Amino acid sequence: MRLADFILRNMEAILAQWEAFAGTLLPAAGNMQSPALRDHAQQILEAVAKDLSTAQTKEAQLEKSQGRAPRMIDAPETAAQTHAILRARSGFDIRQLTAEYRALRASVLRLWMDQCPREELVMDDVIRFNEAIDQALAESVSFFSAQVEQARNLLLGMLGHDMRSPLQTIQMTASYLAALNAGERVASAASRLIRSGSRMQALLDDLCDFNRTKLGLGINIVPTHIDLATVFRDELDQLRTIHPDRQFDLEMRGKSEGDWDGKRLQQLLGNLVLNAVKYGAPNTPVHVIVTGEAEDVRIVVANSGTSIEPLAMEQIFEPLRRGVGPEEGYEEDSHLGLGLYIVREIAKAHGGEIEVHSGQGETAFAVRLPRTR
Repeated sequence: MRLADFILRNMEAILAQWEAFAGTLLPAAGNMQSPALRDHAQQILEAVAKDLSTAQTKEAQLEKSQGRAPRMIDAPETAAQTHAILRARSGFDIRQLTAEYRALRASVLRLWMDQCPREELVMDDVIRFNEAIDQALAESVSFFSAQVEQARNLLLGMLGHDMRSPLQTIQMTASYLAALNAGERVASAASRLIRSGSRMQALLDDLCDFNRTKLGLGINIVPTHIDLATVFRDELDQLRTIHPDRQFDLEMRGKSEGDWDGKRLQQLLGNLVLNAVKYGAPNTPVHVIVTGEAEDVRIVVANSGTSIEPLAMEQIFEPLRRGVGPEEGYEEDSHLGLGLYIVREIAKAHGGEIEVHSGQGETAFAVRLPRTR
């Protein structure tokens, strides 16, 4: 008997074995009833049987082996993809998901070989069956991973949002203590709280922005007509308060007005300057040069220090990447490795771009922004 016919005629026996194995995948399956344990298994098997009964070219076989089987028209999700989403929402992990397919593969082939005479077994069916199961597994793993990542990003986004209120209370209390004039010890402690609160606020802002981009929402900007000279001077004044021992130079060339989100560009500049402070040579100035051109403006943040390695250059704007600088490990400069990623996303949200050049003891990040979006 051909394998496709066997699957359709023995569907209930195969599903019973699927259900029995799924019930062992604890703790997720602990309270699940039969319909949930069998979730989409019949549709997956029907799709496999249909695939086995369909003529296949060598080109189609190659595409399927690489996880690129053609999608059915008007089918936004396959049974394997929907099964993966529901398993993820039920608390299964990816090892349990893949174990279901491994058990399914073994049980179908074992039942087929036990019930059919050897001379009726067609080895080409085994190859086609394995291809179909691998395709279903690839679809499931892809959708399962996407579902887990989305859930994680939503959780981190909510966590970052909910932490803002207690952090604001801490910052307000620290500002109140600083204004009491209650002596050097109280003022010093309040100052440390304010600086630490500012750093934590920056981390939360980066975390929330990162989650927006991972959820496909992008960086939110509200452009207004601003002058970068005013916006950047204000940001550098705040950075000098945090790093009184460092020199920040601002040079303005040409027209610096345009339609941008001032707070976002302050965030962009702040991340670039803090990156220069962290990874640049100590006791050297950080140069900020803003050059206004006809259609756009160019912002360069440059620092002296060890050049960036070529391999690191290729990944420098990727999220959750942390380099090793002269001050690595210094508690006040702790970060998530999102700064340059956020900078790139802010530039993209304005219709701009960023590039980096490093060599001969200097590293420079250059952002180009159109004056109007």
